[in-house]
Amino acid sequence: MKTYRITLIEGDGIGKEVAHSARRVLEATGLSLAFETFEAGGETLKKTGELIPGALIESLDRTRLALKGPITTPVGGGFTSVNVALRKRFDLYANIRPIRNVPGDIDMIIFRENTEGLYGGVERIVSPDRVEAVKVVTRKASKRILFKAFESARILKKSKVTVVHKANILKYSDGLFLKIARETAGDFGIPLEEVIVDNMCLQMVMRPQAFGIIVTMNLYGDILSDLGAGLVGGLGLVPSGNIGDEGAIFEAVHGSAPDIAGRGIANPVAMIRSGALLLRHVGEEEKAGAIEKAVNRILARGRVRTPDLGGRDTTLAMEKAIIAAMKEG
Repeated sequence: MKTYRITLIEGDGIGKEVAHSARRVLEATGLSLAFETFEAGGETLKKTGELIPGALIESLDRTRLALKGPITTPVGGGFTSVNVALRKRFDLYANIRPIRNVPGDIDMIIFRENTEGLYGGVERIVSPDRVEAVKVVTRKASKRILFKAFESARILKKSKVTVVHKANILKYSDGLFLKIARETAGDFGIPLEEVIVDNMCLQMVMRPQAFGIIVTMNLYGDILSDLGAGLVGGLGLVPSGNIGDEGAIFEAVHGSAPDIAGRGIANPVAMIRSGALLLRHVGEEEKAGAIEKAVNRILARGRVRTPDLGGRDTTLAMEKAIIAAMKEG
């Protein structure tokens, strides 16, 4: 049996709780999994002076595969986002966020460019009263995220790809992304739907069933995926994968929620679904499907619900219910 080596990043706040729930669900599949466990983030900075320990980077260099709990980056003070730093370090250019509800009438995947745009963190101080942020859009980065979105549309037999932009105002930066989207659509022979980002927010609320594959730039993708999470039950349900050509990190979309840390009531579903995405990434389709089926079964029954879903159940109760549902087959 093949052994998969996985770097487990515990994170801050509720990170440790939900990360270890996801680990136990993955282990319940019966696969041979070897986890290398590390801390990172704000609490680690206080203890060690490092946001991202060198040993963690060395582990990722070896495994090229990680399951990551939410991490807190100190606000201000010149600290670089841990998430952004890891994405840049391992060139994880595709942030893929499935947005699905249990009935199945909402089923979209957001492909978000993950390495540039405003999230590149390129800023300059012009004067004490003026700062500027630079939005970087390149052909290389745009082409590869667009290729990934259209390739997925072809594999999943989707009828169109929706590109989200603001090229009516940002004529050069967003205009370049839109131009490359049109070229890529022509290469694949798949229809391209072009939607301005503010209108897209409206359309996703009014008719979410109309969208399947959505591709966009960094900031827009972050906003749209949170909006999408609100359509399907909240951030506690939505997984994501940060994928490059030589590595991948899977994580929940939500943050570290320090206000409920240590209380054992965080919803682990987003992390568990992220674990399923990890298994699908390494080719374990059957095991990934078993986890996803079990999660959907528990959510549909509604007997076990953490507080964010209107219930009173614990993180552990949700985890155990999902593992039990996996055993049902």
